Amino acid sequence: MPHITPELAAMELWPTDPDAARALQSRLASRVRVHPCDPDAVRLVAGLDVSYGPTELVAAAVVVDAATLEVTAQATVRATPTFPYVPGLFAFRELPPLLAALEQLPVEPDVYLCDGYGLAHPRRFGLACHLGVLVDRPVFGVAKTAFVGDAAEPSPRRGSATDLVDRGEVVGRCLRVHDGVKPVYVSVGHRVDLDSACELVLRLSPRYRICEPIRRADQLSRRELAASGRA
Repeated sequence: MPHITPELAAMELWPTDPDAARALQSRLASRVRVHPCDPDAVRLVAGLDVSYGPTELVAAAVVVDAATLEVTAQATVRATPTFPYVPGLFAFRELPPLLAALEQLPVEPDVYLCDGYGLAHPRRFGLACHLGVLVDRPVFGVAKTAFVGDAAEPSPRRGSATDLVDRGEVVGRCLRVHDGVKPVYVSVGHRVDLDSACELVLRLSPRYRICEPIRRADQLSRRELAASGRA
């Protein structure tokens, strides 16, 4: 349901050259806004993920009720990648089909979760930042590994966390979502802060290491990709 802001819609948002893509990230990074997002006010959360086949990808968006974690809406888009596989530039491969999937949703989520990075990125403009700036909605990233920076191992207890630091700057948080389970890496995308994002991740991860909206989106994209392979 989100729409790209008119000012940004007039820009060349999808270059096919990696150098031009890096330059665009650096230019748009100044538009990221970090401020608190009240977790108690969040009702609908969209999880986003992409699965890849040999020649195509499937982008999935799954909206869950923040209180019950029940799925309220979902959409997928199948596409052929139009941008090369370059670390740090995944947004240029994945965001066009993800935005197309979001346009199909019958509801507008309060918050969007990406399987990836926000400020925890070499140019401080990962996929979560890119999406957030384009649609001007609260977005953050949750990843299984760190792309940049270092973090001390948090204590084994659920909810413990340490700062993820890159070049002297805190760019995310290493968060333990379950006792004794490997942590995840949370980073701000847009219109949210780390405290709010981490609280939401804990609320949305009652059983698994991967928070429920992203886990559901991953499952959906994999199912759709497998179905296309059988067709």
